[in-house]
Amino acid sequence: MRRYRLSRLAEIDFSRILTTSEERWGTQARRRYAAIILAAIRKIADDPTGPTTRDRVELSTGLRSFHIRNARSHDRDTDVKHPVHVLYYRAVGPDLIEIVRMLHERMEPSQHLSPENSK
Repeated sequence: MRRYRLSRLAEIDFSRILTTSEERWGTQARRRYAAIILAAIRKIADDPTGPTTRDRVELSTGLRSFHIRNARSHDRDTDVKHPVHVLYYRAVGPDLIEIVRMLHERMEPSQHLSPENSK
């Protein structure tokens, strides 16, 4: 498995996502949402160009995306009915990927991925 890291913006996104999740749906929902995001990150790290990922060359060379709904399993820890976030990432080394942003599926990525944080 490749290693992964979160950019500073992805760390902020993750924190905000979990805070919002807890405020709206409670502590257990927050834990499940954190678990599905972490499962998505692990899945990306295992297969960064897998069939459920998308090349996002229109945003930046080397950038890819992965909708976290593709990380769902029958595991109670990741049981989220309607996951709504997309992870944007890139390879930064032969065995390292960087999660650049975690955006809601309704957000326009070009408005949140500046050239500085997507290269």
